[in-house]
This record gives sequence, C-alpha cells and structure tokens, in this order.
Amino acid sequence: MKIAFLTPEYPHSKTGNSGGIGTSIKNLASGLLAKGCSVRVLVYGQKVDGVFDDNGICIQQIRNVKIKGLSWYLTRKKLQKIINILHQDKEIDLVEAPDWTGITSFISPKKCPVVIRLNGSDTYFCHLDQRPVKWVNKFHEKKALQHADGYLAASQYTASLTNQLFELTNSYTIIHNGINCFDFKKIYDEGSTFPIILYFGTLIRKKGLLEIPFIFNKIIERYPKAKLYLVGRDSSDVISGNNSTWGMMQESFSKKALLNVSYFGGVSHDEIRDYIQKATVCVFPSFAEALPVSWLEAMAMQKPIVASNIGWGKEVVIDGESGFLVDPTQHKEYAEKIVALLNDKELASKMGAMARIRTEQVFDIGKIVNQNINFYQGLIQSNDE
Repeated sequence: MKIAFLTPEYPHSKTGNSGGIGTSIKNLASGLLAKGCSVRVLVYGQKVDGVFDDNGICIQQIRNVKIKGLSWYLTRKKLQKIINILHQDKEIDLVEAPDWTGITSFISPKKCPVVIRLNGSDTYFCHLDQRPVKWVNKFHEKKALQHADGYLAASQYTASLTNQLFELTNSYTIIHNGINCFDFKKIYDEGSTFPIILYFGTLIRKKGLLEIPFIFNKIIERYPKAKLYLVGRDSSDVISGNNSTWGMMQESFSKKALLNVSYFGGVSHDEIRDYIQKATVCVFPSFAEALPVSWLEAMAMQKPIVASNIGWGKEVVIDGESGFLVDPTQHKEYAEKIVALLNDKELASKMGAMARIRTEQVFDIGKIVNQNINFYQGLIQSNDE
C-alpha cells in the first residue's frame, strides 16, 4: 500500500518550521513504513521543488505558484497534476490532507481517493478562540470537506464540532493521533532540588499561555521553590496585535513569580524529551486543540499532567487517574491541582504511571497505525470496485 500525505509542514531542517500536524504525520508515516507501506509526503509552500529521503520516507517539496490573485488556484492545480501523475505511475494509492485551510478544495484527482483528516481547521480554532474566521478559509475548508472520498478525525469532539460549524453531516472514523511510546519513556528519576512545572509547545493564546502567569502566581505563594519552565517558539497575538506572547506573559507574573520562570525558546524535538524528563509536572491549559501530541509525549514519559477539561481533553486523560483536567480560566483550582502533585510524590508517581499505561493502551503508534491501515485498505478497495 502506497500512502501520500499532503501537508503545509513537516519536521525536517529542509522543510522549515513544523507544528502538531507535521509531528503527527511523521509519527504515522514512520509507523506505516515499519508495517511495510510506502510513504510519500507532499509538502507545499516550499521555496523550491525537490525530493529527498528521510529515513525511508520520501519527502517531495513543492513550491507554490506565485501569480498575484491566482496563486491559490494555480497552486491547487499544480498539486492536482502531481497527484494524478503519481497515482497514474502507481507511486501512490491514496492521498490524505488536513482540514486546515482546505487545501484540497478545487483539487479533483482523476482516480486517486482523497482523505481529509480533522486535526482542527481554521474555522474550528477561530470558534474555540472566539474570534472571527476569514471567509476565504471557511469557504475552502467547507468545499474540501464536501468533496472528499473519506473522513478521519483525531477526536470525536473535533468531528462533532466541525460538522456543526460547517452545517455538514459527514461520517468520520475516529482515529486518535499516536506516538511511539518506545521513543518517549522514563529514563531515570531526576534528582532536582526544586520542582519543575513544564509547559512545552508554541507560546500562543489559544494554548492558554496567557492563563499560565495567573496560575503560577498562586502556586508560588503556596510553593516558593517551584520553578516554571517554558519551552517553545514565541508567537504574535492575533487578538491584541502584540508581536510577542512571551512579552505579554511577563507583564502578568508577580515579581516573585517571575524570578522563578525560565523561558528557553524553541528547541529540537530530541531536546524536548530532556525537558520532559526533568519535569515534575507538565501543564497544558489549552483552549483549542484536536488531540494534542504534546500531552501524549508527557504522559508516555510518566509525567503527571494538569490539562484543559475542554472536549478533546476527556478523550485523552481520565480525570483524577491519568492526569487532572481543569478549566484553564479557574486559576485557583488549576493551581491547587498542581500544588497537590508537588506536595504528594506518591500521588504524582502513581498518576504518571497510569498516564504511561493509558498511552500504551490507547495511543501507541503501533495500534494507531493498524487502525489507519484498515481504513485506507477499505477506501482503496471501494475505489477500485
């Protein structure tokens, strides 16, 4: 079976910055490769056209067509032509694309089935952020969803809300994002003299970063030795227009709390594991996700997490067992859950162990890959009939 992924991002030095979509694609692609599948990743929005190998995964860089007013259409037609040639030459059996900005609108391959996977459209995230969506993005996202041959979703919450927002009745197969639990495992017990509260991911409003200072201010009053580590690239804020979320955060920390905060900026994916290993508790007070891989990585490394209780969160964490789920705006309650884990090492250890078990049972990439293969095979067979 030969699967292609059409994506705006992929985690490799040649393809530029990548977020959750790219990471989830690489995890799945590596898993498919291990099962004997052929994988090609079509990365659009690149500076050059080219092809290279990434540990057995074929990466095809695609440069967007640059003609004012027509770039969006001509780029899609260029992608359509590439997909048609690859399918005709039997290089691919199926192409999968994310719902984000609806790249497959106006792409109609001759015989190659197109799958849309919901990891969160711009319309979806704008709704959760409570801000207006660009009409052009919503238009393309809806058109792409109306004309796909198959539908996947990272969470039931994302599937249900997407249908509601676009007034659709699509039937989605729910296949969660997965991680290689072998790559993310506890290596040793960190002997730090102070507890570390870790957030890793982009510093952005939708992930609850503006709530973290108010939460940590309350923690530092109860637990003065606590340190807050922030790891991830900074970003501008779409609502206020401020060019630095980190700058906005600094204004909200108390003087005492700010002394115990360290911001490390963006780091490599391999370095993330070192920070997780050192952490006592990982925090994810997000307002907008589909099914976040970062939560799974922390859980796989046996770290207790305190995360958002919104929709998708309940599909990842069993509250009170494999982590705590709290409304990010309830700063006092959020802080209390973190302090409880800092004060009770046995509770933290037990919760971390249960988090590891849950990732192995539900989110390990081996199981996730098998679910994807079954879905792909069914769609390819029905397309050939």
